[in-house]
Amino acid sequence: MVNFSVDQIREIMDKQDNIRNMSVIAHVDHGKSTLTDSLLCKAGIIASKVAGDARATDTREDEKERGITIKSTGVSLYYEYDIYEQQDLRKVFDQLDRFPRTLTAALRVTDGALVVVDCVEGVCVQTETVLRQAMQEKIKPVVMVNKIDRAILELKHDGETMYQNFVRVVDMVNVIINTYQQEDMGDLLVHPELGSVSFGSGKECWAFSCTRFARIYANKFKVEPLKLQERLWGDNYFDAEGKCWRKDNISGSGKAMKRAFVAFIMDPICKLANAVMEGNMDVANKMFETLGLKLTQEEAKLEGKHLLKAVMSKWINAADTLLEMIVCHLPSPRKAQKYRTSYLYEGPQDDAIAQSMRECNPKGPLIMYVSKMVPTTDRGRFFAFGRVFSGTIATGQKVRIMGANYKVGKKEDLFEKAIQRTVLMMASRVEYIPDVPCGNTVGLVGVDQYLMKTGTISDHPDCHLIRSMKYSVSPVVRVAVQPKNPGDLPKLVDGLKKLSKSDPLVLCTTEESGQNVVAGCGELHVEICLNDLEKDFAGIELIKSDPIVSYKETVSATSNIVCMSKSPNKHNRIYAQATPLHENLPDAIEKGQVTPKDEPKLRAKALNEEYDWDKDDALRIWTFGPDNSGANILMDKTSGVQYMNELRESMESAWQWSTKEGPLCEENQRGIRVNILDCVLHADAIHRGGGQIIPTARRLYYACELTAQPRLQEPVFLAEITAPNDATGGVYNCLNTRRGTVIEEEQVAGTPLSVVRAHLPVAESFGFTAHLRGMTQGQAFPQCVFDHWAIVNGNPLEAGSKVNDLVLSIRKRKGIKVQLPDLNEYLDKL
Repeated sequence: MVNFSVDQIREIMDKQDNIRNMSVIAHVDHGKSTLTDSLLCKAGIIASKVAGDARATDTREDEKERGITIKSTGVSLYYEYDIYEQQDLRKVFDQLDRFPRTLTAALRVTDGALVVVDCVEGVCVQTETVLRQAMQEKIKPVVMVNKIDRAILELKHDGETMYQNFVRVVDMVNVIINTYQQEDMGDLLVHPELGSVSFGSGKECWAFSCTRFARIYANKFKVEPLKLQERLWGDNYFDAEGKCWRKDNISGSGKAMKRAFVAFIMDPICKLANAVMEGNMDVANKMFETLGLKLTQEEAKLEGKHLLKAVMSKWINAADTLLEMIVCHLPSPRKAQKYRTSYLYEGPQDDAIAQSMRECNPKGPLIMYVSKMVPTTDRGRFFAFGRVFSGTIATGQKVRIMGANYKVGKKEDLFEKAIQRTVLMMASRVEYIPDVPCGNTVGLVGVDQYLMKTGTISDHPDCHLIRSMKYSVSPVVRVAVQPKNPGDLPKLVDGLKKLSKSDPLVLCTTEESGQNVVAGCGELHVEICLNDLEKDFAGIELIKSDPIVSYKETVSATSNIVCMSKSPNKHNRIYAQATPLHENLPDAIEKGQVTPKDEPKLRAKALNEEYDWDKDDALRIWTFGPDNSGANILMDKTSGVQYMNELRESMESAWQWSTKEGPLCEENQRGIRVNILDCVLHADAIHRGGGQIIPTARRLYYACELTAQPRLQEPVFLAEITAPNDATGGVYNCLNTRRGTVIEEEQVAGTPLSVVRAHLPVAESFGFTAHLRGMTQGQAFPQCVFDHWAIVNGNPLEAGSKVNDLVLSIRKRKGIKVQLPDLNEYLDKL
């Protein structure tokens, strides 16, 4: 029975200090969904019997089948929390469950993150990725070390071994936090002795922290809980004979002692767990009595794991421990928005909106960020889900809906409309609510047709946008789709629009050949998107091509000649040369560390110091490309040439066009810098208009690439493969047949498992999981994330080379002439 009403939640929404917006983040299969169940059970949304097995936030059929969470789910929960006998504090959580690609959208609307780490596997590749994103979004973390029942029951570890494992996990998390944290957020490191780390088993619904046990023992020994709490971690030993604490493990009488964490926490837990599992009920019943645990008649009949779950969740309940950690260590919206506003708001930091965001003022001007579109039961319509950062949003309120391309004072990408309804998202269902003040998440009805994927909503005419989200993955796997019945093409086009709306990371494009292409960030992602498209958004049968990989065109040397192109009327000549960018600069541009919006002098300083650019050059950047933001740079290195400012717009348009479709096989360019060296222009403006300059400049840029040793770049995954030691031979064999290169292999301490990290070209990743499982009798578990772009060996211009064949096959697939362009098509003679 749900133990709160919508009215109670609405009442609490006004108390910003009592709200915690948090996401649950972790590596795949570390137990996010099962852990979330214990919170839902505490709020009465699911029964305690099924908590840990229900995975109630997995609302889709394919999530239940695959046993993984695919789409993030928002839930608002209500608790009464008065452990410290203060006044009745109530908490609303907007609690989001997580699959890596939908993670960024969830982090944007939350202020804190519960990082779940498997105590056996430790910190994995995805853990690092999600933590890094959380640090970028200025999110404060707390940690839950999960699955410790495995260490007790399967691996039979003793208390000291488990303590050393926990220390390793906490240290690894702190290293990542320390690497990426920003100064203005204060100390973010997690400390078990302060209560910001908890340990337990999400599946069995029990967990504890040092705070929790300090309170249990403080009541018994009549001491101050806070003093005791700090002694329960680290090198602290209690000398029972001398009744004093020591820093080393030798007592006054010379006996060896156990550290406090082992003696007071792990030993009782291991003793109870082993007694119950071995059916030693005399010891178990004695312990139940000591701990004051009263079992119901039904529970007393249970045995083994079922009894253990019932007992442990009564004694050290996971939800109580997690709630206490979240309430005490994660910030409220009022606290978090003080330091997050400078990162989130793109406008001036001293205007009315920024000030209201900092204060989290419900009476200030409205600003809300829509982070994602959630499909409704009504086909083809979406709830716009997001977070209110300032003001209050209400049903029927007239607002300005601003898309990602909106500029202040312009009419483009701006709509003024009324909100039809405001709703509260509750996993698979919604509750209607009249209005929602700042600091809370909300779903909106009637906004979906004006926004593509994300956007900003405000009622203030001078409001700027909230910063667009940066994704840590890029869509590198593409599949061409067409309807089985050609008459269904309009349905497919409509379905692609809806798919594009529902997933922030999918790209749906129509190529010049008329092919409709769906691009995602991996085989599984694309498979799920196509499944959604076929069943939900288009509702028609599809013919799908084999997965295709996106490549990038680049150069590996400076052009061997100065290239020149003449305009069609032969009155204008432009001279230029291409050169490769510094190897780390394209990554910095893609991560948003160097952008066209940067202040030119600061950008010039960074380029000069970090990437060895000449200071004068760095101040003469015209534009980036493609889409004015990609990793290619156009430079004006002319001196004393008239009319260059008039030419600039045409030259930039040609740059966007050529960087989007390079000369080799019409793939995006990456890592190319073109220097415009000289121009000879007609004196009359009518002879040097866009119609003359744009095609000329495009041909020139192509000639520059073809004379600068062009190369192809392919996307590469970082694969992290966990396998038993005796199966690693199969892992290496599988990687060798797929051009994989092993970076490192390490033993997981205290287990017979090894983790192999390798770079695997995306082109070789299709069917990799099935192949790997075949080679290792199903014992290896791979996890792939996009890592970097690597140059494909060989010269694409050399007939018969492998990379030349690849280029020709891409041209054939795209319906372009199947032979490489001749340089003379682009170069002109004087």
